[in-house]
Amino acid sequence: MVSCEAVVSIVDDDDTVRSSIEDLLRSLGYMVRTFVSAKEFLESSLLHQTWCLISDVRMPGICGLDLQAILHAKGHDIPVIFITAHPDEHVRERAIQAGAVSFLSKPFSAADLMLCLDRAFKKH
Repeated sequence: MVSCEAVVSIVDDDDTVRSSIEDLLRSLGYMVRTFVSAKEFLESSLLHQTWCLISDVRMPGICGLDLQAILHAKGHDIPVIFITAHPDEHVRERAIQAGAVSFLSKPFSAADLMLCLDRAFKKH
């Protein structure tokens, strides 16, 4: 069972994508926080409350794969769902091998995202 303090954090530099996912997840009862960059997320106080991270792969500054590596290096075992507008099989394989729960290509359906979230929450 997910605690009422559990947060789904969304990191994406695209305002529209970030807002759309946030609205969907809030409508389903999730506590959601959004970040415009990996740096902003890493500097936030929400690392220990984040039960699942939805992150874009390509972002200015720290990319999604580097964010995943930084989290692992710091001992944060947060399930990661990657989203991307630029699907690349090599990148997908790297993400999954590094422990990502899922890798979705934009646009994706709400149903697909919900399946990924279910998988992520089962990791906790």
